Amino acid sequence: MAGSTSGARARLQQSAVELFRARGFDRTTAAEIAARAGVTERTFFRYFPDKREVLFDGQAVLVEALIAAIADAPRELGPLDVLFRAFRAVIPLLENNRPFAKPRQEVISVTPALQERELAKLEALSDALAAALEARTVSQLHASLAARAGMAAFAEATLSWLDASEPGLAERLDSVEAALKDLLRQDL
Repeated sequence: MAGSTSGARARLQQSAVELFRARGFDRTTAAEIAARAGVTERTFFRYFPDKREVLFDGQAVLVEALIAAIADAPRELGPLDVLFRAFRAVIPLLENNRPFAKPRQEVISVTPALQERELAKLEALSDALAAALEARTVSQLHASLAARAGMAAFAEATLSWLDASEPGLAERLDSVEAALKDLLRQDL
């Protein structure tokens, strides 16, 4: 059995996305995902508390990488510059994950319960970024505003890149950063 669980997490995630796309999220069970991945249902629940988490499992890695990049940024940078530097630092992680992320996003976009879950996860990510900025002595208000605006821009760049791989994610981040900063300079 040990050999059959080697790589089980990745197989479960891939199997889940395939089944969700073919049958729909609501009509797919954890047992079916486990069977397709070649593991037991018990193994499924060793890795994931529920079938939604199969799609959101990687967020902890992303948060950790972003927080580390924020902490490592030069002290003289402003909050938005720090965030976009951190976003660029995770480009390789996102590019490596694109084969899973693209179909994952397709499943989320047609499943209201998953859309709600994704919004909650994005809110938690914004909170983590704001806390990381505050640790750099950015005021709570500025940290919160920068994190939320930065996350909106990051999500725009990432989602558009998942829809079409060209231009690349780095170019899309450059574009949304410039647009956000331009917007903030305008006298609204």
